[in-house]
Amino acid sequence: MNKKNIKTAVITGAAGDIGLAIVTALLQDNYTVALLDRNEAGLHKVTDSLSHHAQRIKSFPVDVTNEQQVTSTMINVANHFGRLDVLINNAGILNDGLLIKYKEGKIIQKLTMEQWQSVIDINLTGVFLCGREAATQMIKHENGGTIINMTSLARQGNFGQSSYSAAKAGVAALTVTWAQELARYNIRSAGIAPGVVDTQMVAGMKPEALEKLCKQIPSGRLGTPKEIAVAVKFILENKYFNGRILETDGGLRF
Repeated sequence: MNKKNIKTAVITGAAGDIGLAIVTALLQDNYTVALLDRNEAGLHKVTDSLSHHAQRIKSFPVDVTNEQQVTSTMINVANHFGRLDVLINNAGILNDGLLIKYKEGKIIQKLTMEQWQSVIDINLTGVFLCGREAATQMIKHENGGTIINMTSLARQGNFGQSSYSAAKAGVAALTVTWAQELARYNIRSAGIAPGVVDTQMVAGMKPEALEKLCKQIPSGRLGTPKEIAVAVKFILENKYFNGRILETDGGLRF
């Protein structure tokens, strides 16, 4: 395999449902793929399931909130595959809660700093760090590239999601900013805003709450990880899509 002629994609949060769907789709399109996640056991599970693609994948355990780890990992990816062409910033968490709970004349609970910071660190700072270091490698290798950031329908604000909504709004803003700044290096930046996707995280919802949610979606169902992967492929194939957010939400509006 001539590494210099095959494009390399980096996917963060690769051990999750959406991450795996994206990895699978890119392998079908003949990319070499770097799988990044802090969940080492999850990475091993994914790479084992893709063992027939062993020559075209490599896992890199990394905490996307750790600047040193992110910097060294992006260097290692570029060195291993000979190039870095695509970054998909997919890593993210939920840690929801109301800003304030008030009952019977008393404040009984507040959104904690831990709840706030944990989401901001991974969902926003992690996107910033990975985007900066992936762009560094793209510029050094002079191949151009594409950065795809996972934002969310919740970027417009959603009940009980102060930290998540704020982080995803920030990701959308970074996407537009990077499209403007990185164009001179032939690097595009675009985003995907999923609605509610059928993942293990959503599967943990109470059945009655999930049923109520589905009724609010004009398409009448949850999205699938594969449909998010299709959105990724669209952005990669359409070279004129730049600085914009592709909404993939079944028509849902909060």
